[in-house]
Amino acid sequence: MENLVFKDLNLSHEVQKAIAAMGFEEATPIQSQSIPHILDGRDVVGQAQTGTGKTCAFGIPAIEMLDPEIEGIQVLVLCPTRELAIQTSEELKNVSQYKKGVRILPIYGGQPIDRQILALKKRPQIIIGTPGRIMDHMRRHTLKFTNLKMLILDEADEMLNMGFREDIDTILEKVPEERQTLLFSATMPREIMDLTAKYQRDPLVIKAVHKQLTVPGIEQFYLEVSESSKLEVLSRIIDANGIQLSLVFCNTKKRVDELASNLQSRGYLVEALHGDMKQVQRDQVMSKFRKGHIDILIATDVAARGIDVDDVEAVFNYDIPNDEEYYVHRIGRTGRAGKTGKAYTFVVGREIYKLKDIQRYTKSTILLMKPPTLMDVEENRMSGISDRLKETLAENQFSKYVAYIEKIIEDVNSRASEENYITTLDVAAALFKMVSAANGSKENVVPDPDEEDTGTEKGMVRLFINIGRNNNIQPGHIIESIATSTSLPGKLIGAIDIFDRYTFVDVPREYAPEVLESMKNYTINGKKINIEKSNSKVSIRKKKRKDG
Repeated sequence: MENLVFKDLNLSHEVQKAIAAMGFEEATPIQSQSIPHILDGRDVVGQAQTGTGKTCAFGIPAIEMLDPEIEGIQVLVLCPTRELAIQTSEELKNVSQYKKGVRILPIYGGQPIDRQILALKKRPQIIIGTPGRIMDHMRRHTLKFTNLKMLILDEADEMLNMGFREDIDTILEKVPEERQTLLFSATMPREIMDLTAKYQRDPLVIKAVHKQLTVPGIEQFYLEVSESSKLEVLSRIIDANGIQLSLVFCNTKKRVDELASNLQSRGYLVEALHGDMKQVQRDQVMSKFRKGHIDILIATDVAARGIDVDDVEAVFNYDIPNDEEYYVHRIGRTGRAGKTGKAYTFVVGREIYKLKDIQRYTKSTILLMKPPTLMDVEENRMSGISDRLKETLAENQFSKYVAYIEKIIEDVNSRASEENYITTLDVAAALFKMVSAANGSKENVVPDPDEEDTGTEKGMVRLFINIGRNNNIQPGHIIESIATSTSLPGKLIGAIDIFDRYTFVDVPREYAPEVLESMKNYTINGKKINIEKSNSKVSIRKKKRKDG
């Protein structure tokens, strides 16, 4: 069964809006198979691992079917631990964020019961709690289930393993018989089946178990990173390995947009691809990607369907996927047509356990690697220059330039003292340094006095363009315009600061004259632009005052 897109489910506008705000597009297997039947009122037994979206599998229909006008408890969720109760409560609050009048309360041991009794007086409709504390409130008559419509056992096998069977029986025997009962469990031992037989009516059994999956012959790596370092690590891997065409996956649309904007600001030719974009926009982005007009495509799993590009050198799991099948689909986008490919997965903290599940179910080896250092990035840049130099030497078509080198040596040595005489090796090293600077190396570059005053990075010149946010300008528009109209590679474009009515962009000093000349009377987003050099912070402050 193909997973459903949430927009195709018969959900209220409020719940759809909440799901979109949470960044979800496509339902997971357990959600796709469970939600429609739960909405129809069926009792369900769902077998699914932790981390597969089972909370929303019951949480979305629970919120959808809730009547905010009724103040009594309508939904009871039993969880094995306080941590899961808190986590489930937060998830359900996110789902209900646009539905007025919904009150959710987690109840668990270790928290003062007096505080919980006070919270219960606010008449929540959804209670999420551990069996022991729920029983405690039932004995005190502070929990009343007269209006209960739905009862959910979450991680039922874990509750049984922790010795809660008697507590579960006590609770279920004292709640109304006319209710919908849902049971979710990672495994289905005999005790679970006994519970379903005793407390459910003709339950529908849904098994969203993992398939045994294999992956193609792709080199697979993972990096243990912090959330805040992902952007830098991604940039370094691309630069250190000279990756020309890559595909980056994020779990939500919001993450896709944020990452695309951040990479564009760093000078990469990047486009985003997700479900909020119109089909025409998606087609345009894919056309650019296939033609190599952009270096990096950032996408969600749903939007990436149908991507069939043979030259993708690397796939990045910027966010680790929740489902093993997604992992296989993602990394399968590289290593096509007999070419080699690489897959990199970023792992934060406890996500390492998800990665182990992926390795187990895909029967693959994913190797730990350290993030590249700045020295690795610089070494790759120098190596690339060396390779191009060797190719030029092999072509043996540079004899006309020899006279220039001889004249340089003659001119410099005629004015130099004996100890400062230069050789052809000195000239070659100086030229190598110039090429290196033009390719992004900032070492030993002396800035103009004005550059330090503007706060511009060394070796860069700040340019002023008379369009900004009011013209719907984004970093990608600036990068694409400069890269397509000049010989300046998009990666070398520096900081881009966009204001309401104007934009500042930093370009390498060697390219500034070409950019200024080539972009005279250039049109961006339908507006004819004026571009000029910005000389100091004073001019920036003046423009800011005019702007606002």
